[in-house]
Amino acid sequence: MFTGIVEEVGQVEELQFHAAGARLSVKCGVVLSDLTLGASVAVNGVCLTAVDIRHDGFSADLAPETLERSNLADLHRGDPVNLERPLMLQSRLSGHIVQGHVDGTGVLESFSSVGDGNWELAVRAPCEMDRFLVYKGSIAIDGISLTIAAVSDSVVRVAIIPHTCEATNLSSRKPGDRLNIECDVLAKHVDKLLAYVKR
Repeated sequence: MFTGIVEEVGQVEELQFHAAGARLSVKCGVVLSDLTLGASVAVNGVCLTAVDIRHDGFSADLAPETLERSNLADLHRGDPVNLERPLMLQSRLSGHIVQGHVDGTGVLESFSSVGDGNWELAVRAPCEMDRFLVYKGSIAIDGISLTIAAVSDSVVRVAIIPHTCEATNLSSRKPGDRLNIECDVLAKHVDKLLAYVKR
């Protein structure tokens, strides 16, 4: 369980593909302070398991499902990635409940300056996610907890404050990039419950 508050921007050291799956190695510092073998860590919003921990980074194995559903297969050496350790029960929930279970990827349509270091991010989400996207609702994009400012025709618009731009990998993104999207888990549960009520 995560909050969508990025702790550190790491750097891809290597992405090694296998017959099925891959191994991702990331250089970082902050998240290593209490990272243990087998512990979870979110990389661009994807919950991964640390299988090798070094003094300057860690590695995690990527299942075929992870490669298919997220943007991790697009990564190259040197790419910046958003990192977050799991939520501790005594922590403040500064963002929203993020599971690290990415629902799919959207395509970055624009990242536009609106002045004074503030930005607007527009992402085209897959049509099947539309029912979970609501005005002022929560969404995790590449593991960043964000609030939906507008949604129309499957295009989600969110406001990005200067701190978020500086503390995440968003400044390196460009139109056409695939971004990981995790819809609000509460919206998904309500949707399923309503489906049973309608029967």
